[in-house]
Amino acid sequence: MPYTYEYPRPSVTVDCILFGFDEGELKILLIQRGGEPFKGMWALPGGFLDIDSDPSLEYAAKRELEEETGLTNVFMEQLYTFGDSGRDPRGRTVSAAYYALLKLSDYQKVQAGTDADNVRWFGLSEVPKDLAFDHEKIVAMAIERLKGKVRYQPIGFELLPEKFTLSELQHLYEAVLGVELDKRNFRKKILKMDLLIGLDEKQEGVAHRAAQLFKFDKKRYEELKAKGFNFEV
Repeated sequence: MPYTYEYPRPSVTVDCILFGFDEGELKILLIQRGGEPFKGMWALPGGFLDIDSDPSLEYAAKRELEEETGLTNVFMEQLYTFGDSGRDPRGRTVSAAYYALLKLSDYQKVQAGTDADNVRWFGLSEVPKDLAFDHEKIVAMAIERLKGKVRYQPIGFELLPEKFTLSELQHLYEAVLGVELDKRNFRKKILKMDLLIGLDEKQEGVAHRAAQLFKFDKKRYEELKAKGFNFEV
């Protein structure tokens, strides 16, 4: 006998929050919706779980991201599940939100597809005030999660080029945390952690005095973490 489910079933969707860092500014990727509801409004990339072909929520998130923006091979981490009534005018909908940190230089080329009319990177100060659905709430939570993690895990290095200056690193932390950091104290603290590899290279093509370039030593970090090292900015 086929099993009959006696309770109503909500729809399941996925939403993707992608952060990138460029020219001293933290940015987020948004699409402009091409269909109802909220046609013409900006929103996070995402869509419905395909119950027949999506083996997991993460798979659905990556599929929707590729269909709407053209981006592939993006590692995403689950942020939270949103399921308040009224968040979707089409009916009760539960959404699993995923977020990622990207080197913006590697993901500049985005292309609107499927039901998206447009796609672009917005600086956090430029994000439209009214986003579709409850995406303002999702973005706000993602920013708070990012602020918390960047203080206690070296995830900030994922937003920078492979080679960077100490000033670029400081500007990243200032952009994420929304505060101005003391240059001398920040550099002293970062260098004391012994997680950076100083290179025999300097910036090129800059009008000011060229600064030394550094790389993040991931192997060293894993070794220290195994010994109980706590990263804290």
